Amino acid sequence: MVATSTLNRNSECLSEFADQGYDKACMDYEMEFWERCLAAPYLGAEVCEAHACQELARLLEGCLARAKASKLQCAHVLVPETLTQRVARDVLRLAAEEPCGLRGCVLDIRLELEDQQRRCERLERLACDATVVPTFELTLVFKQDGGGWPSLREFLRIGTCFPPGVRRVLKLRPGFRLIKKKLYSSAAGTVIEEC
Repeated sequence: MVATSTLNRNSECLSEFADQGYDKACMDYEMEFWERCLAAPYLGAEVCEAHACQELARLLEGCLARAKASKLQCAHVLVPETLTQRVARDVLRLAAEEPCGLRGCVLDIRLELEDQQRRCERLERLACDATVVPTFELTLVFKQDGGGWPSLREFLRIGTCFPPGVRRVLKLRPGFRLIKKKLYSSAAGTVIEEC
């Protein structure tokens, strides 16, 4: 295989992806992104890392959005402004020292709920690249922010248009926990980071 400084926008290949449900606008955006990376190779590593961080943050936001109605049973999830970007940066940092990088990661996303049982609800389990045998597992634990005025908190849980037992708003804390477990080495321990 020979690397070149131009990308081939083969319309046959692009139409195959479009048939599989990929959005044409997203494909054009990705092609333009990689063309810019190839045009300025000295910026490639920084730009690619920033792009990977953005994509991972979007993946986490999508997970929270999907879990909102199904597992969390709430109408809105309030996420601190930079939480998903900070999580994405830390995940990329922990993946950097692994043999396959982020591609070898299985991400287990959970939410620690502040209720009587103080339980940890699994939101989703994602393989970053299903074609690669996982080399490590990251458990990401978001934390519910139960602070605030109790009367206001109860008021927000009571909604006239929501069925009983459904919270209206769930707020996350700015902190999170990452637990890294290597799957290929029995000698390696578990790394826990509290952020």
